[in-house]
Amino acid sequence: MAENHAQNKAKLISETRRRFEAEYITDKSDKYDPRDVERLQQDDNWVESYLYWRHNIVDETLKMLDESFQWRKEISVNDLNESSIPRWLLEMGLIYLHGYDKEGNKLFWIRVKYHTKDQKTVSDKKKLIAFWLERYAKRENGKPVTVMFDLSETGINSIDMDFVRFIINCFKVYYPKYLSKMVIFDMPWLMNAAFKIVKTWLGPEAVSLLKFTSKNEVQDYVSVEYLPPHMGGTDPFKYSYPPLVDDDFQTPLCENGPITSEDETSSKEDIESDGKETLETISNEEQTALLKKTNPTESTSKAEENEKVDSKIKAFKKPLSVFKGPLLHISPAEELYFGSTESGEKKTLIVLTNVTKNIVAFKVRTTAPEKYRVKPSNSSCDPGASVDIIVSPHGGLTVSAQDRFLIMAAEMEQSSGTGPAELTQFWKEVPRNKVMEHRLRCHTVENSKPNTLTLKDNAFNVSDKISEDIYLQLSRLLESNRKLEDQVQRCIWFQQLLLSLTMLLLAFVISFFYLLYS
Repeated sequence: MAENHAQNKAKLISETRRRFEAEYITDKSDKYDPRDVERLQQDDNWVESYLYWRHNIVDETLKMLDESFQWRKEISVNDLNESSIPRWLLEMGLIYLHGYDKEGNKLFWIRVKYHTKDQKTVSDKKKLIAFWLERYAKRENGKPVTVMFDLSETGINSIDMDFVRFIINCFKVYYPKYLSKMVIFDMPWLMNAAFKIVKTWLGPEAVSLLKFTSKNEVQDYVSVEYLPPHMGGTDPFKYSYPPLVDDDFQTPLCENGPITSEDETSSKEDIESDGKETLETISNEEQTALLKKTNPTESTSKAEENEKVDSKIKAFKKPLSVFKGPLLHISPAEELYFGSTESGEKKTLIVLTNVTKNIVAFKVRTTAPEKYRVKPSNSSCDPGASVDIIVSPHGGLTVSAQDRFLIMAAEMEQSSGTGPAELTQFWKEVPRNKVMEHRLRCHTVENSKPNTLTLKDNAFNVSDKISEDIYLQLSRLLESNRKLEDQVQRCIWFQQLLLSLTMLLLAFVISFFYLLYS
């Protein structure tokens, strides 16, 4: 079944590329940006996102690609940067990315109170939206966002249906499959009719993605840690520019060992328990043994000790999904699974495998550096070798679905050293386009997990074959469930949007006649 699905998908992608080139590009080479045409031929995920939004109907997909590519060239999307946007607009805080919803999707904020309908500035504001979406798309490549449409303190001057329609088209045509949901917060009654019109623009499948909320309801979708105070949240974040908001990934505070927390007693107890559970108190020499082969000149006792550590870690590995990057294969591919505090299975592993002929330097970053110990977080991997990275929550801190990890990797010259000083200098000098990046989400499960690398002793009793079978079955089930939920949400969203827009149109008509005859 899965094999047939993959084959059908590949055929659709191939047909879309062939027909687009034959029917739309021939004799019209200046119609699109050549970079978009080239990407269409190389990026399967990009083609699939358009097919998905058009139900795998190639004719409809081609029309969508034509409209999208013309817009991308018209607005010069590939060349947008900070200098393309007026500084005053970046300083305003109308649009930015910050925080995550409860499903782990990035939040795309639109603070409507800062927008006034003005034909002189609407073009720059559209470019600002395109700039943020393109910036996100290049970094996340297909991972959806949740749009936070904040209508608090909004007046009649902020109602701009052309601007709203552009935002809708961004997710409907220009960036398909990027919209997780649109959370409408604190919508004034005057705008009810307007959003009924918006529903008609979205179409029946996307209406279910509209979520109309108040201060109480918004917390169903976003936890208080990422909500500002006026939404009932505790997030101290205040937008400012420069620089651009980039709160995604930071260096873990505990790169090379346990950190000293404010509660030193708790920290010490945690360290001791980690030593009993194994691996957490591995010495610097033992960490080196995980990355490199044992030096034959070392003493026999030292070799035996390191061998025990190596074999112990290898025993924890279970069959997992693998992201196959150009420099590193990364396992797991998408999610890190942690056990709950009650289960005691707090740690997990990231396995990196160097698939190049050169040494690859890597770094690990996280959105919650105060929460995690990561060992090692900044090191290198020899050609053909594998590195085990141990990730564990610090103390009693709770793993959140909003937490993310970023793996950064780049090839090093053969003559380069791999010590701390050399690695620091290397990362300062390596060009951005030479760096491979891959992101991992976090997930907490209450009981034993098929695709988690836990460090509990009872994990060793499960055979690799059984674990692999269970993992594959659950992965397929979860994927099917996600697709079904997406379809249901879209249907509900479209219905709500149509009703809201009708009401807004009625309100406009009533207001017009009231002013006309008063």
